[in-house]
Amino acid sequence: MAPSTEILPEIPEFEVLSCLGYGARSTIYAVCESRTRQLYALKRVIRRTPEDDKFIEQAEQEYAISSQFTHPVLRKSHRLIRKRKFLSLNELHLLMDMFDGTSLDVERPVDLKSLLEISCQVAEGLAVLHKMGYVHADIKPNNILVDSQNVSKIIDFGQSCSIGTVKSRIQGTPDYIAPEQVALGPLTPATDIFNFGATIYWCVTDRHVPTVIPRKRTGVSGIDSRILVPPHEVNPRIPVPLSRLILECVENRPSDRPKSMDEVHNRLQFVLSMGSSVQLTRNSAKDPESGQSMEEADTVT
Repeated sequence: MAPSTEILPEIPEFEVLSCLGYGARSTIYAVCESRTRQLYALKRVIRRTPEDDKFIEQAEQEYAISSQFTHPVLRKSHRLIRKRKFLSLNELHLLMDMFDGTSLDVERPVDLKSLLEISCQVAEGLAVLHKMGYVHADIKPNNILVDSQNVSKIIDFGQSCSIGTVKSRIQGTPDYIAPEQVALGPLTPATDIFNFGATIYWCVTDRHVPTVIPRKRTGVSGIDSRILVPPHEVNPRIPVPLSRLILECVENRPSDRPKSMDEVHNRLQFVLSMGSSVQLTRNSAKDPESGQSMEEADTVT
């Protein structure tokens, strides 16, 4: 994300260098720890009302899961700092890997080869996450960072959970949300596969998958009425094997999607080995609402 021009806060024990972006009731800063001179990304969550408790809980959940990471594509958390006032928790700081990258919603690859390389990295990282027993549950362009060398990093594990979790409220991002997330069904690797497929569909077509809760619409629509144009019909130069994979990833029923992220990764590698050179279409202006999650919008409580 582009750095903010806002006045930077003072955070004890850290030198705040810049504002990197914003999340669900949080602000992320680039910081340097005064004692060690180590650079981190610091997610700051402030509790102003009881409504903010769920965002504190998400940051705690993110730390519980991402502190275990060792894979380079998964952003690791290093420390959770709780700040209290009059014995009550009023602020939380999550120290994470610093990564100099730009999210896909801000800057998409201009050619298919680069996108496939990024997609393979993300699929590999998600496969590792699933083997650890967790689901990301909010894969979208905003949560994939890419640096100048085409190296990727998956971020924001605030909605992540153990495989099989049934949530009490809808969490996810319109235009990328899987049907089972809206139906409050069990979340599995197939949920990430749907989110991932919807992300790649947008990257190659510049269109969104018609999900159960699309952006700018209230209520829940019938999923059987969804009309999805295959990617190779939007751009005839998109390889048919890739188009088929994307369509399978966003099938309504989890059982109809690829069986694992390892399978998705292998099929992406096959398309990459075909060596086709395709320019990807894109709008000239970024839609500022395209990545807003249900939690960020407070659409569902």
